[in-house]
Amino acid sequence: MTGLELRARLVAEARDWIGTPYRHRASCKGVGTDCLGLVRGVWREVLGPEPEALPAYAPDWAEATRAEQMMEAGRRHLVPVAVEAIAPGDVLLFRWRDHLPAKHAAILVTPERMVHAHDGAAVAEVFLAPWWRRRLAFAFAFPGT
Repeated sequence: MTGLELRARLVAEARDWIGTPYRHRASCKGVGTDCLGLVRGVWREVLGPEPEALPAYAPDWAEATRAEQMMEAGRRHLVPVAVEAIAPGDVLLFRWRDHLPAKHAAILVTPERMVHAHDGAAVAEVFLAPWWRRRLAFAFAFPGT
């Protein structure tokens, strides 16, 4: 499979999660997921078993630890991409505030749209609007893309 074909599969799989309710620490399509669970679920469906066990985390983990845990996990298992060079199929990591670690993930599905799971809502496809672009801290490609 070419990198473009893999990216198309990643985008299709991310979109297949749309409508899945938000559930903290979950990763079950159609049943419940959080933003990290969405990325994990897409990995499982397209690439196979997850590369590491899910660590325990509370909803306020970033504020409590101040550690770049999502970015570090991205560097362990994904390929870093410059935020200016993102492409459909890439994983995007966002900071809610400049002084806090990145704690929200999404998958880019078009140059202007992403799929994400947001607390209090179902997985949705939304515009990568200026509000999101200002908070984009890191980007990664799945292996093989």
